[in-house]
This record gives sequence, C-alpha cells and structure tokens, in this order.
Amino acid sequence: MAERLEEAGDDAKISLEVQPSGRAKLNVEKLHALGEPKSLAWLRGRVEKMLPKIDLPDLLFEVHAWTGFLDAFVHLGDGKTRMKDLSTSSVALLVSESCNIGMTPVINPGHEALTRSRLVHVDQYYLRTTTIAAANAALIEAQAQVPIVQFWGKGLLASVDGLRFVVPVRTINAAPSPKYFAKKKGITWLNAINDQVAGIGQMVVPGTPRDSLFILDALLNLDGGVKPEMVATDNASYSDIVFGIFKMLGYRFSPRFKDLEDQRFWKAQMPGAEPADGYGPLEALTRNNKVNVNKVLTAWPDMLRVAGSLVTNQVRAYDLLRMFGHEGRPTPLGQAFAEYGRIAKTLHLLAVVDPVDDTYRRQMHKQLTVQESRHKLAREICHGKKGTIHQAYRDGMEDQLGSLGLVLNAVVLWTTRYLDAAVTQLRTEGHEIRDEDVARLSPLKHKNLNLLGRYSFTATQPAGGTLRPLRDPDTAGLDDDEDGAED
Repeated sequence: MAERLEEAGDDAKISLEVQPSGRAKLNVEKLHALGEPKSLAWLRGRVEKMLPKIDLPDLLFEVHAWTGFLDAFVHLGDGKTRMKDLSTSSVALLVSESCNIGMTPVINPGHEALTRSRLVHVDQYYLRTTTIAAANAALIEAQAQVPIVQFWGKGLLASVDGLRFVVPVRTINAAPSPKYFAKKKGITWLNAINDQVAGIGQMVVPGTPRDSLFILDALLNLDGGVKPEMVATDNASYSDIVFGIFKMLGYRFSPRFKDLEDQRFWKAQMPGAEPADGYGPLEALTRNNKVNVNKVLTAWPDMLRVAGSLVTNQVRAYDLLRMFGHEGRPTPLGQAFAEYGRIAKTLHLLAVVDPVDDTYRRQMHKQLTVQESRHKLAREICHGKKGTIHQAYRDGMEDQLGSLGLVLNAVVLWTTRYLDAAVTQLRTEGHEIRDEDVARLSPLKHKNLNLLGRYSFTATQPAGGTLRPLRDPDTAGLDDDEDGAED
C-alpha cells in the first residue's frame, strides 16, 4: 500500500496530513459519479419503452407459470393438501399483504377462490414464513438463470440494510426511535440483496437497533442463492468484534464509513517474527496500534466453537455480540474476536483508500445503490395505509413483510426476463449494444407496472410459456398517467 501511494504521486486519490502531535489525518478524495454515455441513455430509454404494461396480479401469475413458486405454499398440517385454484387465492393474498391494502379490495364473493372465508383459511394454513422462504428460493434460483444477470454479478457480493415502518397499533414488537418514527414506534425490515438484484434473506426487528447485531442473523438464514463473500452495509453500527466474527464465518464485512478519516489502522506481527521494516508514508497512521496476536492464538479453539454454533443456529449472532461486548467491556473471548477483527478492518480500510484503484469502493457504492433502489420500489408497492404496518403480532409482521419481499423478487425476475428479451431483440435488429451498458441496466424500474386500482385475478398469460410481445418503442403511446388520455 505504501508503495502504491508513492507510485501514484500527485495522482493519488488520498493524502496524509501529519499533525504536530504525530498523528496522521487521512484525506480521501470523494468518489465521483461515473458518467453516463449516450449509448447507455439510449439503451435505457429504448428498453423501458419496450417493456409490456402489466397489472401486478397478472405479473405474479406469469412468474408462477415460469417457476411454479406458488407451489411452495403447502398446508400447515400434512404439507400435501391442495385446494382448487389455490394459486388464485395465494396471488390475492400476496397482493393484499404486499400492497398493504387489506383483504377487502381483493375479495370477490362470486369467485370461490376469492371469498373472504377462503382467503382467511389460506392465510392461516398456507401463508407463513417457511413457505414464503421456499417460494423465494425458487425465484432466487430463476433470477440467476437469466442470461443478462451475468452482466450484473455472480451473487458473491451482497448488501444488508433496513427499511423502517411505523407501527401505529399497540404492540410489544415495535420500539421508539425519534429519528425515524418521531413520537411513534416502529420496526425495521432488514433484508439482504445480492448483486443479481435478488432478495436472498430478510428478518423483522423492533425499532432501529444496531444493524450489525442482526446482519449476521440475516446472512446465516438466507432463503437461497450462493453464499456471498463480501457484504456491504451503509455505515451500519460496527465494532472490531463484528469484523472478527464476520471474518471467522468467511464474510468480508464492508461498511461504508462516514468517519473514514477517524478510523484506526492496525499492524499485526506473529510472535517470534522479525519486525517489519516500516510502513513508509503510512507509518504515522498505525503509530502504536498493534494487534495482540497472542490473544487470538490462545482463544482460537473457542473462536472456532463459536463459529460452529452460529453456523448450526445453536445461538443467535445478536445474543453473542451483545454478550461479548457487554456495556463496552468486552469479555476475554470478545477481546480475542476484536483483535482478529482489527486485521480484517485494516484490510478493508486499505482497500477503501487505495490511492490508485477505486474498484472496491465503487463495488460497495453500486451495491448499496441497488439496495436503495429496491427499497424505493418496496415503498411504491407497499402503498396502502400510508406505508404503516398495522400488525400487532410478530408473526403477522413477518408474514406481511415476507410477502412484500417475495413480490419484490417476482417483479425483479419478471422485469429481468423482459430486459433480456429486449436487449436480445435490439441486437437481432442490428443495434450495437455494449456489454458495459447492459451491466448498468436495472430491473427496478416500474413505470410499466400497475400497482393501483385493478385487482383482477383471472390471469391473462401468454400461451405455451412464451413471453408477452415487447412494445414498439417508436409507436408506443403515452402512458395513461402521463397525460390522462387513453393510449
């Protein structure tokens, strides 16, 4: 790293300012946005106009025809009982829960699968966290198989962040947070998203706790997909212990620090090894910050046992992290994890402040931007009751937000397949499409998706498993909501 800093010279993206006290202050150049070439702007506009218009229920039926994901909703009792038109009832409930509109708008007394009694029965016996997770696994697998997804990532990079919801009803499962909920209480929907834009895991926690205490629990209970190697977070509360446990479990914890210039860098030396010659320009950053490797070596067998307990779900990561760092006084085992975490944290910091290559920092930023876009789409879908959750019990909260995550994944998969079809058609027509532009397309667009007003559950699907015809971008009229006129 010191050599790279000297090699970069005046072109370095960081600089060190040594203060009179001898401590170094790190100045990191702000990450500038990548420019948008004309070819990318053209491609985005073109494919957006080509996406077919569709109502949310039809989208869910079509995705079910591709993946069979609704078959994961099995009876609580024997797991085998199947009702007539169960998929219709399931889609109605998913729309009701994810859009937060209640059952009334989706009930149709003239349709057996949409009567109130049928929907209540299916809600009680078929829609639950385990079946939602199984249905989600089918969507995650299908998303990874769409050819265009390979331009976005391999599933090895993920991000975890929380979306906050006010809970205006009396419940012990919500907590106050003046910053997010004013004088009310609320919950945090913590969800993990991979670089293929698939939601791979989720959990509901009360209030706005230290996210890092729950991130591991979410990662250790994924619905599907490959295990991510790098986990980006948006300035989640972190500690050296958190870095250590993440590293122990095979994850590269990558928080986006707000106070980067105040972070401490550490140097490590194995017992009996010759001291390093020095760290050149970075020597002032490390000063006397030395990792106590002996603590790590002594506690290593116990650290391995902790890792095993976490992986096998014998204990929650949240409970362990609170115990190890109790009131700011770490236990001996917590201190060992902290020393180990300082090595991982320093490697993360060195990658973030690389004076030549900002690839690592851009990977973090891009993935967190994907997460923010997905949260924005989640807000658009969950539009009912002004975006508040009216469930008093934890199971109800988990079912409702689990349904929201499932519907989000279905929307992403549907859009991804049609993006892939649009790009293929454009190339067939002779247009030159750059791979780097395809890599920057997003399936989180939804202008073509109707979320309001029409809840018909008589599916209109293309025959034979084919896709709907793409719209002609040159002749497509304005959307209804753009000028109030019919197409």
